[in-house]
Amino acid sequence: MDRQPCIKAAKLGLQIYFKPPPTFMAPLLTIEQQPQLKMPSRLDSPFNLQTCARPNILALEPYRCARDDYKDDGTNILLDANENAYGPSLPDSTTSNHSLNFRGLNRYPDPHQHPLKSLLCNLRNTHHHTDRSLHPLNLFLGVGSDEAIDALLRCFCTPSVDSILVCPPTYGMYSVSAQVNDVALVKVPLSPAPEFGLDVPAILDTLSKPQPKPIKLIYICSPGNPTGSLIPKEQIEQILLHKTWNGIVVVDEAYIDFSPEGSSLAEWVNEWPNLVVLQTLSKAFGLAGIRLGAAFASVEVAALLNNLKAPYNISSPTEALASQALQEDGLSVMRTHKEKIVGQRERLLKELPKVKGVGRFRGGVASNFLLVEILNQEGKPDNEVARKVYERLAENRGVVVRFRGKEHGCLGCVRITVGTEEEVTRFLGEVGVVIEEILKGEGEKVESLEAEQKKEIEANNILA
Repeated sequence: MDRQPCIKAAKLGLQIYFKPPPTFMAPLLTIEQQPQLKMPSRLDSPFNLQTCARPNILALEPYRCARDDYKDDGTNILLDANENAYGPSLPDSTTSNHSLNFRGLNRYPDPHQHPLKSLLCNLRNTHHHTDRSLHPLNLFLGVGSDEAIDALLRCFCTPSVDSILVCPPTYGMYSVSAQVNDVALVKVPLSPAPEFGLDVPAILDTLSKPQPKPIKLIYICSPGNPTGSLIPKEQIEQILLHKTWNGIVVVDEAYIDFSPEGSSLAEWVNEWPNLVVLQTLSKAFGLAGIRLGAAFASVEVAALLNNLKAPYNISSPTEALASQALQEDGLSVMRTHKEKIVGQRERLLKELPKVKGVGRFRGGVASNFLLVEILNQEGKPDNEVARKVYERLAENRGVVVRFRGKEHGCLGCVRITVGTEEEVTRFLGEVGVVIEEILKGEGEKVESLEAEQKKEIEANNILA
């Protein structure tokens, strides 16, 4: 891959970019295949990767996304990763001024990001849940919320000793990070679809029982991914009120800006020392490319997280772009894009059920995606049919959604990110054709099998 930086002087300011990579994508290797790789070695070296690395890392099953399988060449409709298709929430003036100090990139970035943290606090100081205000000392900023997920594990969980609790179906990085850190996983599934709420009695019972590996963290995704369901504040409060459990409740609010006003519990961390709220600019703000996540926590917990982070983990361009997005002009752009996304979400809710082979919506509508069943010839949700729809949409139609059928309670489901009006139009046109082709093929297979079975029965009835 040619990653030599090209510097282009333009009237709009200095732009630094990289040539895009080719569409070739090396296949991921299984752990059995990895030893076949040729590594630099010395005959007298004691180094052995298989014995040097932690066993849980060698056995790690990485978090995978649809684009591991389908590389975008610029012509596809990407409805798989819940990105904001309307683009970044930055005012037009951003590209025509010099507020991004490219010539200052020889200096390390601000290690504390107080101005940016103040803007995030201003955004979440709604006073819907408390009269107390958030301050920069309540914040940890990371390279996406994934860094915060991992930092919490490293902060509170001793490898091989402790565990975390998750509520499937949920975001896959909680379990990946736990495995990386050699932390055990306890699962208490959400209540069945379409509610996908917390099973509070089961969680409280699990926390009350002695565990072979103490539970230190609970990760709750709200709105859920892939469910799209907003977890009621009252359910979270019941867990926070547990009488004997000594641990942290982590509420991941990546999609919170698509929920009703006042849904975020970020400011609630000033009321609950055992609450951490995660957020990101990747979704509603359309800034997935700058990788900025935030953990709102008590001052004491935030201090621990900041103590263990790398000193300059947030780049200067990331801080500058995020700061512009959080100014009033940027917030206005975000709200405009959000209104468009909500409008297209309503359109999908209305139009998708009209497509033959599309079943029930599962979960909620508090996000920028929808979870929906794909049906077989008998009208039942079917993983095989859903996977074929996912594959053929991507391979033959250039439309990438996400197959979620293997998630708990998501039989036969695909997750569809809400795109632009044009993208939704194309998706609605393509998905019906693809499902019809697949169901027709399945029907022909059934007819062929029935014919073969009939011939076999007739042959068996012939007396020799």
